[in-house]
Amino acid sequence: EVQLVESGGGLAQPGGSLKLSCAASGFAFSSDSIYWVRQAPGKGLEWVSTISARFDITNYASSVKGRFTISRDNAKNTVHLQMNSLKPEDTAVYYCMRGLPTPVLASPGSRGTQVTVSS
Repeated sequence: EVQLVESGGGLAQPGGSLKLSCAASGFAFSSDSIYWVRQAPGKGLEWVSTISARFDITNYASSVKGRFTISRDNAKNTVHLQMNSLKPEDTAVYYCMRGLPTPVLASPGSRGTQVTVSS
């Protein structure tokens, strides 16, 4: 059974940092790209970042580029999202997804982790 479990969310002040983790199981993790999406209150899904299966090629949404860093540890079947210089507009539920994002983002099958940025 494919499982993706997010963790690391919480409350942060504007300008602060959080590090999200995505623990994967049930598939050949090192052979799959992983991406993060987020959903802010009352809004649709937004793609955040992707890391490739090979060579760790990364891509970021313009809204987070320069502030967020995605990385993966194939030995631990884990992907991380380091979020720095957080802004209130980063408040959302964050989900990790297997594979590559499609133009119409698929609905997450995991619980996600809540990130709230507020003073």
